[in-house]
Amino acid sequence: MKFCTLNQYRTMKYNTMNRIGCFSFLLGSFWTLGLLLSAQYKVGDTVEDFSLKNVDGKEISLLNHKEAKGFIVVFTCNTCPFSQAYEDRLIQLSEKYTPQNFHVIAINSNDPERSKGDSFEKMKERHQNKKFNFPYLYDETQEIAKKFGANRTPHVYILQKSGQVLQVAYIGAIDDNSWKVDKVKKKYVENAVDYLIAGKPIPAEEKNTKAVGCSIKWRKS
Repeated sequence: MKFCTLNQYRTMKYNTMNRIGCFSFLLGSFWTLGLLLSAQYKVGDTVEDFSLKNVDGKEISLLNHKEAKGFIVVFTCNTCPFSQAYEDRLIQLSEKYTPQNFHVIAINSNDPERSKGDSFEKMKERHQNKKFNFPYLYDETQEIAKKFGANRTPHVYILQKSGQVLQVAYIGAIDDNSWKVDKVKKKYVENAVDYLIAGKPIPAEEKNTKAVGCSIKWRKS
């Protein structure tokens, strides 16, 4: 059975069986895309807890942080220049907010077959060389990135914790300048976390920004 693109389906002549096969393929693709889009977290959504392997080999779960008030979850990687540019800023965020019980959690979801420098072994090396002061988790199946709707590195989700409930409070970028720290005018993540720690709502216009960075390297099906 042959498959085709939507354009081919419209312009080329197929016999009945080929048209049926093509239509089924397109329908299945749209259905899969719809599932992925519907699974993405939005601001205000409740997040399911997850457990991923840290670079030290231990499993990390968000709800295991009993004292936590929230999390700065960052989808990142070893190899993306944007992610590398933000590593020191992530260390600073962890230094500032961990004592206030807001924890930085970094997650690498890149497929190491497509990005050789993003293997678990390379993650351990990066963590040690950069002296990360936060967990660096391996999303081997890429299920967590898909569930969150992450598509860039870095891509940030700030989660507020209340009891056993984790709720998305912010989605987007760390700040407004990837390359020049001294040129940053808007510290999106810091501003959002400061609001939450102060017990104030994040202004509606500051709850979403555009994540800028490399695309996550998805596993080929």
